[in-house]
Amino acid sequence: MTNTVMAAPPRTSHAIALLAAQAADDRKAGDMVLLDISEVSYLADYLLIVSAFSRAQLRAVSQSVQEKIKHTYGLLPNSAAGESQGSWALIDYGDVIVHVMNPESREFYNLEAFWSHGTVVPLPEFE
Repeated sequence: MTNTVMAAPPRTSHAIALLAAQAADDRKAGDMVLLDISEVSYLADYLLIVSAFSRAQLRAVSQSVQEKIKHTYGLLPNSAAGESQGSWALIDYGDVIVHVMNPESREFYNLEAFWSHGTVVPLPEFE
């Protein structure tokens, strides 16, 4: 019997964005929107915007994203901020930026409208 080693998926910005979405889904984040902004901004390729409905869930989603990406790709975020405030966390991987927001902050900042010239990327059904 041979040992089979599972290779990590290709490390593209799209794969990292989908992995972040899966990690957020693992912690029951809501209203997930993945935007491809690569054609309209040099800031990043993808923005993932998700809702968390309590401070504890916001922290759990943020930590899940960071742990899953570190485990799969060995990547740490360039920066991570806001998790301790409980209303918005930002996790910056360079080409992928993740926003975890409570519903009030999400409505106030309305990032989907600000980045409406980006393309909404359909997310798969996560198990």
